[in-house]
Amino acid sequence: MNTYRKLLLATLAMTFALIVLGAYVRLSDAGLGCPDWPGCYGHATVTQASDHISAAQEADPHGPVTFAKAWKEMIHRYFAGIVGLCIVGIAALAWRNRRDPAASPWLATALIGVVGLQAMFGKWTVTMLLKPAIVTGHLIGGLTVLALLVCLYARTLAPSRITVSPALRLFAMSAFVVLAAQITLGGWVSTNYAALACSDLPTCRGAWVPEMDIANGFHVIRELGVGADGETLTIEALTAIHWMHRVGAVIATLVLVSLAFGLRRAGHAALSTALLVILVLQVLLGLANVWFSLPLPLAAAHNGGAAALVIVMVLINYRLRATAQQRYSGVFHESHAA
Repeated sequence: MNTYRKLLLATLAMTFALIVLGAYVRLSDAGLGCPDWPGCYGHATVTQASDHISAAQEADPHGPVTFAKAWKEMIHRYFAGIVGLCIVGIAALAWRNRRDPAASPWLATALIGVVGLQAMFGKWTVTMLLKPAIVTGHLIGGLTVLALLVCLYARTLAPSRITVSPALRLFAMSAFVVLAAQITLGGWVSTNYAALACSDLPTCRGAWVPEMDIANGFHVIRELGVGADGETLTIEALTAIHWMHRVGAVIATLVLVSLAFGLRRAGHAALSTALLVILVLQVLLGLANVWFSLPLPLAAAHNGGAAALVIVMVLINYRLRATAQQRYSGVFHESHAA
């Protein structure tokens, strides 16, 4: 099981890095650096596709295809392939050690299916020309893979002995739902390039509630940069996307801070501190992206902050649930022993 645990931890770290790398690729406009999938113009490397890339650059010097963008896109794909192979290895080890309570072969197998679906979202991101719904789905898929890896790793940790109330467990699950909704809003901001629709703080375009076009901003099935009517997405639509993410950030921050204090009162000081530290950093990164007009390193780090919050929230929910199961199991055995 030691090999299984080490592979899980390494894959978890690589998946976190892959999510940040994916954000970097998207934010540097390299998502179509290779306009096909899984290779680049049908080749395994950018070097082999150099003639095609050169021709594309000559035909459209300001287009999405350049050597630099192609390399960014292909490195992301290579890295994703490595993570996928590691997850297959995790499933194989889980089945080999299936008699160990720390292993979860069925969950590890399900994770392979999630990775397969995530690969298809990666393909559709390119073939459907960065449709916001597909790109956002790709982000959510990556975070789902990360969350499942955390669940598998958490099973290998020693259980907590601290008793928690049902109310705290329910609140932790609700807080995770709030976080997931906020991350989805953040993905919608990023995939619609609406991060700078409001360049002032704390107001948005000089008003607490600016003029917005919510219908077009949140029309899901559409091409990138256009509304439901096929016309170019207006600044009011982009403002709606950005403003809703800000409102969500306030709500999510209040909920997660409340959870952190609840965890501290229940005796989970380490989890409480981790949640508060990551949350503060994430909020500061969000503010800094507006203050400094979305510098690429800060924007990618903001995606990393979201992934870090997912990790700690999955750990929190798992630990609270495992503690409850352990307590109920103890009560059950005591009653039968009596």
